[in-house]
Amino acid sequence: MATNTGNGFRRGAVTGRTQFQRPDGNWQKRDERTGQLMGVKNDGDPFKGVAKEPDGRDTPNA
Repeated sequence: MATNTGNGFRRGAVTGRTQFQRPDGNWQKRDERTGQLMGVKNDGDPFKGVAKEPDGRDTPNA
C-alpha cells in the first residue's frame, strides 16, 4: 500500500487504480476491478503514485 511521506511524494504505488487525462485536461481515477470512475483532479497535475493508462504497471484487473 502507498503511504504519504509529508514531503511531496508517496512511497509505493497505489494498486487497483489507474488514471487518465480527460479531454478538458483534468486527471480522473478509475477502479481497475469495477471500471467505476472515481475522483477528478482539477489542478492539471496527475495523481501521485497512481498508474497512468495504459502503462502495464499493475496486472490486469489488479
